[in-house]
Amino acid sequence: MAQPEYLRIAADLRRRISSGEWGPGEQIPTIPDLCTAYGVSEAPIRNALRLLASEGLTESRARAGTRVRPQPPIHRMAADRYRSSPGAKTTPYTRDQGIGWSEYRLDKKFERVAADAELASLFEDEPGLQLLARHFVFYDNDQPTQTSTSYVRWSDVAGTPIADPITEPWPGGTRAQMASLGIRITRITESFTTGMPTELEAATLRIGSGVPVLRYTRRHIADTGRIVEVAHPIVRRGDTTVVDFVIDLDD
Repeated sequence: MAQPEYLRIAADLRRRISSGEWGPGEQIPTIPDLCTAYGVSEAPIRNALRLLASEGLTESRARAGTRVRPQPPIHRMAADRYRSSPGAKTTPYTRDQGIGWSEYRLDKKFERVAADAELASLFEDEPGLQLLARHFVFYDNDQPTQTSTSYVRWSDVAGTPIADPITEPWPGGTRAQMASLGIRITRITESFTTGMPTELEAATLRIGSGVPVLRYTRRHIADTGRIVEVAHPIVRRGDTTVVDFVIDLDD
């Protein structure tokens, strides 16, 4: 079966963008010019441009034509990002992004919830477990790059500064928060999946619907073996995130 015309055109435009023929911020030819260049009507050109926009490669503005969208830098999530110096104004997120405290901000919403079966399983506890749900959007300067919902046990944090959104962001992140309650974190687990963004995720992260996202679930585990925090899910754009693992093997 022959490939639809718009896919062939999109592939060629994608190639020309990746080769640097049109750099970030540069305008690509107008629709009439592209119709002439490819010998087609407007419909396949418009479909091709919509596809490139959904992939986050281009952006169109009224009376400004279609331009190549600047691509964000690649960020590496290091295996040791949860290690921190006491009192340091950093979190795993700021270390991942390579930014200072003044460049970091959060949108946040806190609410008390009861664990459903899935959350209860992640906490290795019973459904109905009372939790504090903390919904975050993380910003690198003014660019949203990560979302998460972090759950902690209500019995651990009720009446403490951790339950007050005004204390966020908290230097040292969740590990430092738990330490302030006398809870010592000795293990962190993470499970990763990838997929296409939901409509809300794409809008929140300001990405095209065709840009894949990385979703992962994190658990903070105390020295007693009790799971004290579950972040489910944490979401980042997948095309600019590299997860690094270090595996030491005995000879």
